[in-house]
Order: sequence, then C-alpha cells, then structure tokens
Amino acid sequence: MLKKEIRVASMAARTAGNILKEKFGAVNHVRKKGVIDLVTEADLEAEKAILDIIRHHFPEDHVLSEEAGNQGQSSNRIWLIDPLDGTTNFTHGFPFFAVSIALEIEEQLMLGVVYNPYLEEYFEAVKGSGAFLNRRPIQVSRTNTIEDALLATGFPYNIHEHPEAVLEKFARVIVKAQGIRRPGSAAVDLCYVACGRMDGFWEEGLNPWDTAAGTLILSEAGGLLSTFEGNRYTPYKDSIVAANPELMKALLHILNRKAF
Repeated sequence: MLKKEIRVASMAARTAGNILKEKFGAVNHVRKKGVIDLVTEADLEAEKAILDIIRHHFPEDHVLSEEAGNQGQSSNRIWLIDPLDGTTNFTHGFPFFAVSIALEIEEQLMLGVVYNPYLEEYFEAVKGSGAFLNRRPIQVSRTNTIEDALLATGFPYNIHEHPEAVLEKFARVIVKAQGIRRPGSAAVDLCYVACGRMDGFWEEGLNPWDTAAGTLILSEAGGLLSTFEGNRYTPYKDSIVAANPELMKALLHILNRKAF
C-alpha cells in the first residue's frame, strides 16, 4: 500500500536534502517573514525540487507547502511539505534541521518522511506499518516518570508579543523534568521522541507542515499525541503534546497546572 507514494516522498526528501547540504554554511540571502521567522534561498530551492517531483508523479494531488502555500486543485489527497524545518538553525550553521513531507488522504495522515541530510538520518512511516530510522524499526522510550525524562520544546514566532503563558509552562516543566532541550525543529523533535532519544515534546503556534510527518512517525512508533487541553491532535491544531504512553498523563497535568 502506498508503495509509489513513499518512494516518491523519499526521492523528494533526499533531493531537497542534497540541496540543503550544498547550501549549508553558504547562505547568501536571508529574508524575514516576521521578527524571528526567516526564509532563505535554500528553503525556496529545496521546495521547488520537492514540488516538481510531487507534481510529476501525482499531478492531481493538492499541495500545502510552507513557502508556496496552497497549490493544485481541490483533492482528498494533500501533501504537507516543509522544505526546511529549522531555518534559523540552518542560517546560523547549527546542523539541526530537516525536510518534512507527509501525505494526508481523506483527512487521515497516511505517510510521513523526515530527513536530516547533515546527520544522514531518514525517518519514515506508513500508517499501520510501523516507524523507521534509516530502515530500522524504532519505538518510543519506556521512561515512566517526568523526573527521569528528557523533554523537548519550542517557542512560537510571536513569543515576543505574548511570552507570559509560554514561559509559565516552560517554568512548570523545567523544575520537574530531568532535562529540557530546545533544538529548533519540531519535525526532528517528534522523530526523536519516536526513536526514544527524547521522552516527550510540547509546543504551540506550529503549522500543519511542521508536524504532519513527525506526528505519524511518532504514532507508528507507539507514541501518543494530544493538544494542551488533552483533546485529539491533528496538524491543524494550535498546540501539541507528544510523549510515550507512560508520560502523557503526567506531562499534560504539569502543562495545565495553574501554579507550581
């Protein structure tokens, strides 16, 4: 099932990844979409390569991509594409970034690939078939207490305007967890939870292309997903909590407390 789709997604991700590797450390043009939201020529070239491949093989499908926006005719098949998740990292020469590609069919995420070309780490999943890192199966961790957990988070691009609620949640978690990391790529954060390097992750203010592939990979690796309020998560929600099954309830409890 979806053999052609996963082959094409892999081809697109690796082609875009090669572009990013060539551009890494040699970015010439950086444009600000917001105060701290950047786009480079690497984003645009990688996106064009992905779109060209997807359009060639699936011309009837709809595409939702970070820089190009909505493209193609209305369809029950939607490709969600982030050609460079972690642009700020990329711009500064920090090697934590990835290509993220997912396919949604009839409002169900069916496949996802996340590729960090610098580290040569290729994550993939097809719904119902498990999750893999460089073709080897992966699973979430079995850490069962927040005190023993290494967690990841990120901050929304509008944090300068509304920092209080974001920092309050961060403060509540940091005094409970063994450690917190803020690597700067939601797609990779989710994959790191999926393969057990991290035990949980939370963030708000993300876009569908940021999380679509990573959430499927996480789910197929045995992880759980939720909104901050404990509701069912989809890539179109504003907040995300991801964790292994042992930690989800505790992490949600801490995030939703009103005091320390």
